[in-house]
Amino acid sequence: MSSVTDFLLNRASEPRLEAPAPDAATLDRAFRCAARAPDHALLRPWRYLVIEGEDLDALGEVLAVGYSDLRGKTDDKKLDIIRNKAHRSPMIIVGIASPKPHPKVPEVEQILSAGASMSYLGLSLQDAGYGVMWRTGELVYNRLVLEGLGLEEGESIIGFLYTGTVSSNKPAVPRPELSEFVARWPG
Repeated sequence: MSSVTDFLLNRASEPRLEAPAPDAATLDRAFRCAARAPDHALLRPWRYLVIEGEDLDALGEVLAVGYSDLRGKTDDKKLDIIRNKAHRSPMIIVGIASPKPHPKVPEVEQILSAGASMSYLGLSLQDAGYGVMWRTGELVYNRLVLEGLGLEEGESIIGFLYTGTVSSNKPAVPRPELSEFVARWPG
C-alpha cells in the first residue's frame, strides 16, 4: 500500500484542538490541495472563509443570532454555550458550496465537488500535523447565519472545519465492516 492509503486508514476527526493553528504557508498549501478536487467543467464551485482570533467572537455572535431565530426566545446561558462553539479551536474554516449555472453540470454534482474540496483541505491539514473536525448542524442551514457570513443567493455552507493542534487524542472510533456498505452488482 502507498503512504496515501496508510494515511487514510489512520485518519480521524479530532475534537480537542488548541493553538497554534496552521500558519499561512501551511494554509496556502492546503488550499492548493483543496483546489485539486474533482471538478467537472472546472467551475470551482467552492470558496472558503478563514476565521481566527477576535473574529471567532463575531462568528459566535452570528451563531447565537441564528440559534435565537431557530428557537425563539432563549436564555443567556444557552446563548453563551452557542457562542462558545466558535472557540472549540483556534481557527475555523467555513466551506461554502458556490454552484454556477452550467448546462452539463447539475448543482448536486457541484456540491459534491465542494465536499470533496473540503475533504482534501482537511486531509492536507492533517498531513501537515494539525487536527481537524468537520462540523455541521442545524445552524449551517439558517438564513441569518448564511447572511451573517456573507453568503450569496444559491450558496450553502458545507461545513465548519475546526483546526488547530491536537490537545489530547481521543479513543479510536470503530469502523464498519466492508460487508456493511459494499456489495457486488447485480445482487
